[in-house]
Amino acid sequence: MQNLNKFYIDGAWVKPASNTEFPVLNPATEQQIGVITLGNEDDVNRAVAAAKAAFETYSRTTKEERLALLEKLLEVTKARVEELAQAMTAEMGAPITMSRSPQADSAVEHLQDFIKALKSLDEREILPNGDTLVREPIGVCGLITPWNWPINQVVLKVIPALATGCTCILKPSEHTPVSAMLYAEIIHEAGFPAGVFNLIQGDGPTVGAAMSRHPDIQMISFTGSVRAGTAVTKAAADTVKRVTLELGGKSPNLVFADCDLEERVTASVKECFFNTGQSCDAPTRLLVERSCYDDVLEIARRAAEAQAVGDPTQEGDHMGPLFDKIQFDRVQTLINVGIDEGARLLAGGPGKPDGFETGWFVKPTVFADVTNDMRIAREEIFGPVLVIIPFDDEAEAIAIANDTPYGLAAFLQTGDPERAERVAAQLRAGAVHINGGEFGYGSPFGGYKQSGNGREGGIMGLEDYQEVKTLHFG
Repeated sequence: MQNLNKFYIDGAWVKPASNTEFPVLNPATEQQIGVITLGNEDDVNRAVAAAKAAFETYSRTTKEERLALLEKLLEVTKARVEELAQAMTAEMGAPITMSRSPQADSAVEHLQDFIKALKSLDEREILPNGDTLVREPIGVCGLITPWNWPINQVVLKVIPALATGCTCILKPSEHTPVSAMLYAEIIHEAGFPAGVFNLIQGDGPTVGAAMSRHPDIQMISFTGSVRAGTAVTKAAADTVKRVTLELGGKSPNLVFADCDLEERVTASVKECFFNTGQSCDAPTRLLVERSCYDDVLEIARRAAEAQAVGDPTQEGDHMGPLFDKIQFDRVQTLINVGIDEGARLLAGGPGKPDGFETGWFVKPTVFADVTNDMRIAREEIFGPVLVIIPFDDEAEAIAIANDTPYGLAAFLQTGDPERAERVAAQLRAGAVHINGGEFGYGSPFGGYKQSGNGREGGIMGLEDYQEVKTLHFG
């Protein structure tokens, strides 16, 4: 924790120019676990200058040189995974079992797959017309990451920047600075040249905005809310830089009567509550064929009531707290909105679970008889709140599923393979999970519509950090 109140710039831990302090709180205990400094524009300028200078040489490294650095990074990361896990449990409340896998383990898994992708990526090729195509690093990259999957989102941005020859400035969420600090230490230990990777702490309106509008940053990669993503895009517009966004979701989960209802509905409820519902692609709208609607409601009620809430420092598959009081208050407000809108409360409800007066714990909550025009069906609640909506036929299910400004993910439960293909083809989402299919490391991740643009992971995740140049020989 000795580097928590410092920034990592040009290969060294340095004192920030700003003196604005921000407390880091444990959401399970409400106790302060550290203090960071929120950076200012001078801090941003210093980090960008370091990255710009480093780009002159790092952009000319060979693929083989960068692969050697990534292999060393993999070795160091594996040795410090437990530190990352403990940090995330303390700073954002993920239960330690989940903090180890998949939260911290993502730093290893994504890196392994980016190494594979880089090996297979052709940086130079001959086009059918005889011209030569060259892929080059885009430049200095500004990377802004959220609190809900702290290391997962950091590595999905930092590693492809380093892999392609870019240099970067990382601004993690001010609520989860400890894991980001540890990751900066890992990169330093791996031996990346000074200035290639830089870390500054700060908030969105100050540091995030300064990065977005900075003329020497050629690309901004942002993960967070639609509101903040819109602000980043507008701030970046004057310098016409590349902007990639991974934003919110209100993912539909279509349940047809021909699936194994007990298995698939129980798993669907658990998936919604995973990470205390704080995942942008969580399946929070359960769309259910009317012929099995009553059976599904009973299964969902039992699954929700069986969902344990517990101390995040203890191992197990229980649910931890929400990450802070602001989010707790928002979730409570929307639970009450659901009740006021006339939805039927099947499980959970307002308030904290018994025995959890301290910490931002909430009850796993399920609403039935929801219509897709209700606020609880349209707004991203970002908590363990599931809404259940009936449908009559396949066409109506697809229409309800797509009736959202988001398009990050969709889920589908059916025993009919032909239906699975047919329905998946009509869902407007970047990923469709069929009968419990999990997302694989190395696959591109991103969404349609207001869920963002660009893709993270695998070869497409590398290509987002590259420019394309054509050579025309006489």
